[in-house]
Amino acid sequence: MLARHVQRLGRDCIAHWNGSQILTVSNPVYSCMRWAGHYPWASFPLPVPADSSANWRLPPVFGPWRQFQNCNWQLDNFMQSSCFHLPNPSMKSEGEEPLTKKRRVSGHHDTSAPEKETDFSDQKEALCLAVARNEEKHSSKKGTIKRHWEYFCQHSRTMKIIENKETDQSSTENEAKFDFTVMSYNILSQNLLEDNSHLYRHCRQRLLIWTYRFPNILQEIKQLDADVLCLQEVQEDHYRTEIKSSLESLGYHCEYKMRTGRKPDGCAICFKTSKFSLISSNPVEFFRHDIPLLDRDNVGLVLLLQPRFHCKTNAAVCIANTHLLYNPRRGDIKLTQLAILLAEIASVAAQKDGTFCPIIICGDFNSVPGSPLYRFIKEGKLNYEGLAIGKVSGQEQFPRGQRILSIPIWPQKLGISQNCVYEIKQQQKEENAGEKLEAGKLDNAQEIVTASEKVSSKLQHHFKLSSVYSHYFPETGIPEVTTCHSRSAVTVDYIFYSAANDDAAAQPGAEDSCRGGLKLLGRLALLTEKDLWTVNGLPNENNSSDHLPLLAEFRLIERAGKVQREAPGSPLSSIWLC
Repeated sequence: MLARHVQRLGRDCIAHWNGSQILTVSNPVYSCMRWAGHYPWASFPLPVPADSSANWRLPPVFGPWRQFQNCNWQLDNFMQSSCFHLPNPSMKSEGEEPLTKKRRVSGHHDTSAPEKETDFSDQKEALCLAVARNEEKHSSKKGTIKRHWEYFCQHSRTMKIIENKETDQSSTENEAKFDFTVMSYNILSQNLLEDNSHLYRHCRQRLLIWTYRFPNILQEIKQLDADVLCLQEVQEDHYRTEIKSSLESLGYHCEYKMRTGRKPDGCAICFKTSKFSLISSNPVEFFRHDIPLLDRDNVGLVLLLQPRFHCKTNAAVCIANTHLLYNPRRGDIKLTQLAILLAEIASVAAQKDGTFCPIIICGDFNSVPGSPLYRFIKEGKLNYEGLAIGKVSGQEQFPRGQRILSIPIWPQKLGISQNCVYEIKQQQKEENAGEKLEAGKLDNAQEIVTASEKVSSKLQHHFKLSSVYSHYFPETGIPEVTTCHSRSAVTVDYIFYSAANDDAAAQPGAEDSCRGGLKLLGRLALLTEKDLWTVNGLPNENNSSDHLPLLAEFRLIERAGKVQREAPGSPLSSIWLC
């Protein structure tokens, strides 16, 4: 039997040759690399003197010298940048990094002047340390993800525009305009990271600690400089001690809703006080102790914001943020959670004239593009009769949950109709519209509606929503990716918005159900799975979450005017009045 540290040599020993080649475990070079002094095993550079001194005697466990001679390799062929990283016997576990590597990372090294009779091993260690730093410097450059802006309107704030000062401000063509940016970002709760460490086996251990991750996340937020942040997986203790104060120092006001039960993370919406003022904050809990279906601790948050600009009427924007259940086999819970969120949005965004103020819904929906849940959000309707419970989110190609969704999905005592509004609010809306009935007739009508809903398999909502992203690259048809780890690389994060009539980026058939509406001016482009694996997936050296931040720029249109239109998805070929 070999000693424990010798047995692990083939697993942990990594040799970088010219920065691109890696010697495999089966290469005979592993059976002859031994450090002078027998113990401990350490890191050393090559080349080394190719002599037959005692320092290169082979231990008997590595086989006869003739086998070594026949392996046809020469030390002189190695570049000076080559370096072997060998495990230190004091490592506590296989997943822990060698102490020499930790010293390089932390930057602690001996800076004292070397003696004239410097030991050869010290020279090797010093050279290897320099090589490691050089590799780390180059890897940080290679690990940078390049994302570009995609524009839908020449009047975006990120582009220089020419205003016609002679335009008659009293013209009916004039609109009150307000431009702002919105980010949706799942920042990866540290507790969830540690509980699901199998998803991050591709990552170096030091990249996964919170003290390394948070500065990177904060730097991303600073650089992207969004006016509204919708964050998911915000760990409560980190929010309380670091995140909230850091964002407030950047000019944000923060609202937070922690998950119910024992879950330590939640959702946050943060907005710049220079751009918005808070009208109302409405936390949403999906857990219901009296409804067995709703036994999960996911939450949402809905804010009503007042833009800080002058206009004749009071404009408002409704911002919603959520993180739906992950479980691919519980589509019934996902749809019910979504219905609760939509009912709250309908309550918060409702206007006196029966319309809704502009709406933006961000979050991690744990559903893929084209899935029934996704189509329900965009199309506003879903007939789920005969739909398997495991196919709702589309997360699994061959879903294991084959049980068919029950009709209706949720019980009547939840108080939410099949139109995804609170039933009390729906009755009040009918009364405000003049559809009052006598007391006896009203009771009878409610019984009929309730009975019909019990057998109805159709869900609806009244928002006309579009997705900021198209989910596929038009030139190649390759899918966009918002999350990438050891198990999968898919899109599960979205920004949905209520599009104005003249928004060419909106989906075909989207109509303006809001007062004014939103025009998509631009978005931060997403990447492919191949792009992300060129930087070792997520998280990596510079991107410290397993999700990418989504970012979009909107224009709030208070009063719609006549504008030039183009076909949805067509390239920008003329100046729009937006």
